[in-house]
Order: sequence, then C-alpha cells, then structure tokens
Amino acid sequence: MNTQFEGQHEDEEVLFIFRRHPVAMRKGFYLLFFPFVLASVPFLLWPTNMDLFWVAIGGLGVGLAFFFYHWISWYFSIFVVTNMRLRQVVQKGFFNKSVIDVGISKIQNISYNVPGFSAAVLGYGSLVVQTYVGDLVLDKIEHPGKIYNELQKAVHGSGGNQSQDEYEEASE
Repeated sequence: MNTQFEGQHEDEEVLFIFRRHPVAMRKGFYLLFFPFVLASVPFLLWPTNMDLFWVAIGGLGVGLAFFFYHWISWYFSIFVVTNMRLRQVVQKGFFNKSVIDVGISKIQNISYNVPGFSAAVLGYGSLVVQTYVGDLVLDKIEHPGKIYNELQKAVHGSGGNQSQDEYEEASE
C-alpha cells in the first residue's frame, strides 16, 4: 500500500494537507537578522579592515543556524485531514515531536478567526476545532477561511457535525 504519511490506515484516504503560515517563523527571521547586523557593525565602521568582513559573514552563519532551527519546526509541523481523522503533527526543534489525532466524526463545531490587520493582509488566522473532549486550537494557519470550508466539507462528508434534531432522530 502507498501511504502518504506515517501511521496512515489501509482504508484511509488523505483529503488535504496544510501547514502554518510562514509568519509562524518570525522569531527565526529575527534570530537570522540580529546576529548578522550586530556582526556587521564593526565592518561598517572600519570598511578597510577586511578581517571584519569575515566577522560579518560569521554573524550571518550564526543567524542562519538559528533560522534553520525554526524552519525545521515550521516545515515538519503539518496538519493532515483524511476521511477518518484530523492529524496534527507539531515538530519543536530537531527532536521533539507531538502528534494529536481527532476523529472526524467526533468534531462538533469548527470556527476560525483572523485576529487583525496584519493577519488579514498576510492571510493567516486561527482555527478552533471543538470536540466532545475539548478544543483543538490551530494557530497561525495560512488561509483559514479556505481551510475552514474544506474541513467543514470533510466533517459533513463523514456524517459528523449533526444538529441536535438529527442526533435525537439517529439515537431513537
């Protein structure tokens, strides 16, 4: 069988995969920028000393190492929606990984929020997936309205998200 992700069941079909918006890496961008700028200041003050140029390049290298750490966390953190479940895989650094599975039929309600001007301009927001157990908050998701609609289709297609009248009729 050709699986698309680790832990996929044989009868499970992947509907779509999404990830967080690149703005979730903003701390990594800061950690790339500041070491490079600080290491470049001596070269900018004394441009004739070429040894200080290598200090600036070293600052860029340190910044890239910090950025790479945050990029790994962003790139390997994904959300997979199948015909059976919503899987959240969150990578924290190089070695820390957590996985949360929520059955599609267990989802009661889905909502999304775009929290301000910068989020609206850049196209990110938060999704809140409500289940019987509790809420699963997916923060800084790219195109939350589109993901919301796709997730609603998946829940509706699985027979979940029933209204109270449908639930009472089904239980009788």
